[in-house]
Parts: sequence; structure tokens; C-alpha cells
Amino acid sequence: MRGTALVIVVLTLLLAGASLVAYWSWQSMAEVEIGFHGYVALGLGAAVTILLWVGLMSLVFFSSRRGYDDEAGRD
Repeated sequence: MRGTALVIVVLTLLLAGASLVAYWSWQSMAEVEIGFHGYVALGLGAAVTILLWVGLMSLVFFSSRRGYDDEAGRD
């Protein structure tokens, strides 16, 4: 139980730190304008990231369902 509480505290602190860095970055770039090509690059980057996430999670799911994970770790 104590280990679980420690993990929750550490993850909460990491989330708070990441949120502060994101807020500071957002505020420091207030005068920066993004052109058309910047929005296209941002959209493509987000789409590729999501597709990569979906592909990797699919591989994990199928690997688990077909029993490939059962063989790992046996020596």
C-alpha cells in the first residue's frame, strides 16, 4: 500500500512539473505566429504519432492474444 501511494505521489509531481513547463513554454511563445506550412507539419506530426501508437498497441494486443508473450521469459 505504501509503494502504491509513493507511485501516485511521484506521478502527480511529474504531471505537475510537465504542466508547468508546458504553461511556461506557451506563455513565452505568445508572439510567435504559425503559418500554413507550420499547421500542415503539426497536423501530419500528430497524425503519424497517433498511427504509430495505434499500430504498436495493436501489435501488443495481437501478441498477447496469440500467446507469444507466454513464451517470453522462459529459460
